[in-house]
Amino acid sequence: MDDLPLSDLAAFAAIARERSFRAAARKRGVSPSSLSESLRRLEERLGVRLLNRTTRSVTPTEAGERLLERLAPALGEVASALSQLDTFRDSPAGTLRLNVPVIAAKLFLPDLANRFLQRYPQITLEVVAEDSFIDVLAAGYDAGIRYGERLERDMIAVPIGPRRQCYIVAASPAYLERRGVPQHPKDLLGHDCIRHRFLSGAPFAWEFERGGETLVISPSGPLVANVIEMEVGAAVAGLGVIGSFEEVLAPAIARGELVPILQEWITEFSGPFLYYAGRRHMPSALRAFVDFVKEQRRTG
Repeated sequence: MDDLPLSDLAAFAAIARERSFRAAARKRGVSPSSLSESLRRLEERLGVRLLNRTTRSVTPTEAGERLLERLAPALGEVASALSQLDTFRDSPAGTLRLNVPVIAAKLFLPDLANRFLQRYPQITLEVVAEDSFIDVLAAGYDAGIRYGERLERDMIAVPIGPRRQCYIVAASPAYLERRGVPQHPKDLLGHDCIRHRFLSGAPFAWEFERGGETLVISPSGPLVANVIEMEVGAAVAGLGVIGSFEEVLAPAIARGELVPILQEWITEFSGPFLYYAGRRHMPSALRAFVDFVKEQRRTG
């Protein structure tokens, strides 16, 4: 195993993460055939099949899953060690991979990312926005953005974005005229509601707070989606009551297309965090981003 090519191991990890030769090849800037050859060579050397591949899918075998689980952090450490060479350059360089919630990608990350990339033109930023809660390091990301209740204990968390956010409910004037205005969160159980569902399949429960009292309800209605634009559009069309971040509904409320309701039951919560592993050798691109986020918080 002493002369086992690191490039073949990295090729396997890329294919296994992307579940696609073509997608992995795009990420690595090589041809699918070269990745296929690397995988063939690796499986031949190890004497075990790592990936099941058909014309439609690529999935890790049990052996492949176990190898990827241990290999991903190790490859991250290798990349981190190599990135230390960036300190000898005039400015940080390399690729920074972030996994973030869809709401962060819509509300505050674009402006922050644009200013960051303008300052560090040698850095490539890869952002994957999804609402599934994964192990970012095992999945090959450098860092993630999450809300407090989703932070792993062994990660470092840095505040990013708004520090206080609100979750509100609203409906169109036509819907409220037709169905009446709910006076209590429990009234929503008798209303049509537009619901959000995470990619994992878990529905987003509606939580309300007032004077120390907390209520959690699971309403029903004509639409369940994971595309916020579709959800807002359905609410504006009068199909039901919508619950979402205040920033998401604010434009439609400002235009008079939606009317906020149950305002005495508004739920406030802490804003998101940038989180990453406390490694001694942090990749220069990640270090630059962490420092940039902290600077933006100070200058605010």
